[in-house]
Amino acid sequence: MGARDTGTEQLIKDTAKRVFFAEGKLHATTQDIADAAGVTRTLLHYYFRSRDILIEKVFREAMQELTARFDAVMGSDFLFKDKIERLIEVYLAEVTEFPYQETFLVTEMILDPSKYHDEDESKKIKKFLKDIKDEMDAGTIKSMDPLQFAINLFSLLTYPLLMAPLHKQMFALTDSRYNKLIKARKQIIMDLLF
Repeated sequence: MGARDTGTEQLIKDTAKRVFFAEGKLHATTQDIADAAGVTRTLLHYYFRSRDILIEKVFREAMQELTARFDAVMGSDFLFKDKIERLIEVYLAEVTEFPYQETFLVTEMILDPSKYHDEDESKKIKKFLKDIKDEMDAGTIKSMDPLQFAINLFSLLTYPLLMAPLHKQMFALTDSRYNKLIKARKQIIMDLLF
């Protein structure tokens, strides 16, 4: 067997990410992805024997990339408030490019709750919760269960994105208007949390 063309393999994965994360077509078939990538379904199956294998690779890479971006912020030497502000910026930039990524990741986790577990990540999350507790003890943020603070932060970020199609229809918002609302979220979230 000859060497695999990793450029084609990457093209297929990138196309799948665009179809799933940017276009929101979570039920796209391998034929849909092959067509969007400009390759045959046979070639797609050469690299990824099934839709499930392609989805698994896309899921793993997306989780690794998202985790790496968050870890870069949370592992920085910034003050806590600055870390949270930067985390919000990174998150909002990510979802502006890929508005359906969260929906895809959560859907995959619902289908298989054990799909993503990383001991190293668990340690980082415990440190994040300790940092929150330290800030509460210092009086810079309202005292509560640190987990509630973390859930508030991520709820304020994700809910508007997960509900975007409903909000756009319910409030008769254009994509442009909704994007402006999302961009304004950073300051709103910071004001609510701090």
